[in-house]
Amino acid sequence: MVLSAWAAGVYGDALDGVLGVRSAYVNIDNGVFLLHARVEYPVNPAIRSALRDGVTLTFDLDTRVERERRLWFNASVVDLTLKRELMYHAVSDRYVVRDVKTGQQENFPTLEDALTYLGRIDSWPILVEPQLNGGNYLISVRAGVRRGRLPASLRALFFWTDDFRRVSEWYSWSLPV
Repeated sequence: MVLSAWAAGVYGDALDGVLGVRSAYVNIDNGVFLLHARVEYPVNPAIRSALRDGVTLTFDLDTRVERERRLWFNASVVDLTLKRELMYHAVSDRYVVRDVKTGQQENFPTLEDALTYLGRIDSWPILVEPQLNGGNYLISVRAGVRRGRLPASLRALFFWTDDFRRVSEWYSWSLPV
């Protein structure tokens, strides 16, 4: 019981800290809308310890494009999520970031380098011009971090907390087309 309370305290607080979208914009390249964003993720000793103990963290970037309407709810055009995982590889003493969709991996010597990489989104295609019919559009971006896979030794302790997640506020701006 004491081990359970200790583990919940250590890993429950691991996601505390600053979490927010600092800036975001889109540019158009050959009819494709490319998202550029800067996100600040929490970094603290508890995150470092959890990763070294085998916990995987999942970092999401939710993106929503809506057509603004005056007398009715906004119409959803696109709803996308960029999912990436962060884990620690003990043998190489490296932090590994893996894109969930493509499987592409990047290695980093420090947690700070890995979080900086995760927080820098450049030229992520979110939309193509034919999806827009003119008018005003609202683009919203929010960042999220959640506990991903656990090592077998910790699964028994955390069976009740599968949905632990933190998300930032939506960062939104208008795009007239």
